[in-house]
Amino acid sequence: MTTPNPPDNRPPQVAVTGLGGIAAGGSDSAELWRNLAAGVVRCGPVPEYLFRTILNFPVFAAPQNCLSDRARALLAETCPNFRAESVSRTILLTVTAAAEALHQAGIGAADLRKLRVGIALGTTVGCTFHNEDYYVAWRDNLAPDLAPVHSYLGGNVAAALHRLLGTRGPSAVVTNACASGTDAIGIGRNWLAAGHCDLAIGGGADELSRVAYNGFASLMLADTVPCRPFSRDRQGLNLGEGAGVLVMERQESAVVRGGKVLGRVRGYGSAADAHHPTAPHPEGRGLKTALAQALREVGAGEIVLVNAHGTGTKANDQAETAALAVALPGAAAAAIVSTKGFTGHTLGAAGGLEAVFTLLALRDGFTPGTVGCGELDPGFAVRPLLHSEGRRLSGRLGLSQSLAFGGGNSVLVLEAVV
Repeated sequence: MTTPNPPDNRPPQVAVTGLGGIAAGGSDSAELWRNLAAGVVRCGPVPEYLFRTILNFPVFAAPQNCLSDRARALLAETCPNFRAESVSRTILLTVTAAAEALHQAGIGAADLRKLRVGIALGTTVGCTFHNEDYYVAWRDNLAPDLAPVHSYLGGNVAAALHRLLGTRGPSAVVTNACASGTDAIGIGRNWLAAGHCDLAIGGGADELSRVAYNGFASLMLADTVPCRPFSRDRQGLNLGEGAGVLVMERQESAVVRGGKVLGRVRGYGSAADAHHPTAPHPEGRGLKTALAQALREVGAGEIVLVNAHGTGTKANDQAETAALAVALPGAAAAAIVSTKGFTGHTLGAAGGLEAVFTLLALRDGFTPGTVGCGELDPGFAVRPLLHSEGRRLSGRLGLSQSLAFGGGNSVLVLEAVV
């Protein structure tokens, strides 16, 4: 089903034919988009179905039952003996987002069996930090049940999705901290351009973890109230959980099979600051390089929307706006927003969810403002949108960008097709 490169040897266009998402604000991409536009904030204490804590940092938790009916129906065809309790919550979130995206793309179980399917997914902690009882027992020379070990070994989200869908093709899990989901989409896009697969599922997923929660608290990066990206009074982030997935195909193949093209992945860039274990370079050095890489692939075209990383921490928001002012032509005219006031920081899922939101905004021709941002920090070199400042978009090109611990910076250029 793979189509050769065009006669002039230009890289083939990679089309997005399906979107899927789940997070605190909704159980699918349509609900997420409605609630983002309405400014719905579902941020509260850590629910007991996740873990117990004495700390008072609120989180954005996805629904307790995070496996959708659509996902169950797909698994009934592809993996009839599936049991939800046999996999991690991260995998359940992934399957829900992937099932929605495949449904929107018009690709069913029978179609999947005929294709080489590349699966690239980003995650940071996945299910790997929920086995403390086992390790305590092992340290105390007891003989704990090996179920946590088997769960850990089966926690590779990309391999698990291949197994559950019964698909074959390249597989990759990206653990580049908070840029993981963005990088995974870039990898899937590159696989398609190189002819390594016929269809790519790219994005990210992460469940809330007690260890990650305590880690961000110990770094003094978490806020005790809902986060306020880009605000003068911002005090840090809130963690969240969820999954965001794109289904991608070479555009020629999508057209041949009659699939609807929702958008395109036009560019991808990734670069490191090599500055600090947890803080970005103050001037956004790596982000500037990643932006230049991604924009170089696009050529002419005005960027009208930037879905920024926008965590609500002092260091991130300052470095990100500084880099945009220098590296993005026309940054002053672009609508710059963060969606983390709606989802929280979903770690490995962030890049996937934010790519979904970016394409939805570009297709709608409208972006909501930055949820939670009431008064801008006056020190920014460019001006993000306040919560109250939704904006009509005059073009179809946007950026979705991620800044990660360890200095990773990744950028996608996305184009809507309407």
